[in-house]
Amino acid sequence: MKIRPDIVQVYREVHSWVGILCGLFLFVAFYAGSISMFEQPLQNWLTPAPTLPEPIGLEATPELLQKAFAEHPNASEHYTIVITPDNTRPARLMWPQDPTHRGHGPQDFVLGALSPTGDLVTMTRRPSEVPFFIDQLHEQIGLPLPHVVARYVMGCVALAYFLALVSGVIAFLPALKKMLFAVRLGTGARKVWLDIHNLVGFFSLPFHFVIATTAVVFAFHDPIYAVQGKLFQRGPVADHGSMHPHGHSGGRGNGNLVHAASLEGQMPPLAILDALRQQAPGFVADTLEYTTQQGKGKSQTTLRIAGHDNRYPMRGATNGFAMVDPLNGKVLSADYLPGHQSAGFAALTAFIALHFGSYGGLPVRWGYYCMGLGGAFLFYTGNRLWIAARQRREEKNAGEGLQTRGTWLLSCLTTGCITGCMTGIAILFMCAPFLPSGGSYAQASILYYMVFLLCVGLSFILKERQREPLLFCVTGFANIAATFVILFSITWRHASLPALSVATIALVLGCFLLWSVRRSACRLSA
Repeated sequence: MKIRPDIVQVYREVHSWVGILCGLFLFVAFYAGSISMFEQPLQNWLTPAPTLPEPIGLEATPELLQKAFAEHPNASEHYTIVITPDNTRPARLMWPQDPTHRGHGPQDFVLGALSPTGDLVTMTRRPSEVPFFIDQLHEQIGLPLPHVVARYVMGCVALAYFLALVSGVIAFLPALKKMLFAVRLGTGARKVWLDIHNLVGFFSLPFHFVIATTAVVFAFHDPIYAVQGKLFQRGPVADHGSMHPHGHSGGRGNGNLVHAASLEGQMPPLAILDALRQQAPGFVADTLEYTTQQGKGKSQTTLRIAGHDNRYPMRGATNGFAMVDPLNGKVLSADYLPGHQSAGFAALTAFIALHFGSYGGLPVRWGYYCMGLGGAFLFYTGNRLWIAARQRREEKNAGEGLQTRGTWLLSCLTTGCITGCMTGIAILFMCAPFLPSGGSYAQASILYYMVFLLCVGLSFILKERQREPLLFCVTGFANIAATFVILFSITWRHASLPALSVATIALVLGCFLLWSVRRSACRLSA
């Protein structure tokens, strides 16, 4: 493809500068985002098992509900029946301690169970917040700001990220045929990294375009819906629900879901599940969430059934849901029920699922994890290539060992932020199994940002030739240490696939970082 050299140069400059301005934010977003692909399994691993009686069978749930509502009348306003209990949701019955809480993230729940003698046993707890903190790092691109502010900053970074992708493609097109598979391993390190950067970037381009586009929509969906409501609707703006997959979206308060129902008039959970299986074969229910509202002397109960069907894209990070009549088990709204949506809602769900990988089950999640790590690698190599080119040019013009303040500042920030992010997350996984309840958000935040700021501070203190070798060694040893700490925690808790996966990945990453430091043959003294 023929493009004028001056035009190619302009796009190359745009690609470089936009990448430099956004690369560090995007590294944190992609590195943390790859881990948050497994937020629910990690939360289940890090949350300690409760001291509760074994969950009763689903057939005995009505007895549990009657005893719970007799002692805790407020529980009947909003409660959840768990189909398959685990560490995160360890009881058959649970209800929020604060019924008005509708925010994203873990919250305090009251767990209800029956003792062997039939007595009600309750306890209050919340799941580990460490995986949620890592997900927030991803959403807020590592910025410790209020969520709304950080979300808009993330949207601006995503717009610039999209611009960098477009400009990079145009700059790379003239040499596409010649350079695509030409990884010059026998040449200098800079050319090798450049070829790998181009190769990874080109073949992951569709993934990055999807992530950039969807991130912009997630960041600005409130203004988008407000404008849409002004332009296309005469009445109030329709409740589309939160664009975030973890939110409770689109179910409560739907006008066509009104039924005056008491507990005695409702179908038992097993009968509701049987009715749902007949209407939506292949959909596996995870929870039954009941909400009762009082108004004009009547009580109105809605039932939201969350579950999964890996054959179709899902509205949430791990599930879709259906609104069901609690009296007869009839599906009243299939707007977010996988495989049963209208064309418009199916398109919206597919758009969301492409960002969060909520389709295809475990293979797709592992694929997104690898693509996320590949994206983080792409942003790191982009920064290092720019810094190396600047240093070479400045040494040529001003003499060896001399560089401008801007180049020095970016070099320090690149090494400090990247090693700080990786080391901070490794320390979180190292400490979380030993923290009360698997770690709170405040504890995770303090640990992470202490490590992050320490690495950034060291990057400004260390000399140029010491900076990367020492800090990447610290990151490598932190990951290897996390491996052994996690394996030790397994010996006094229980072995689980998430724990073993984290230990294995940390070991591989740590060994790779140490190998790369040795391979680079950087001198540790000035």
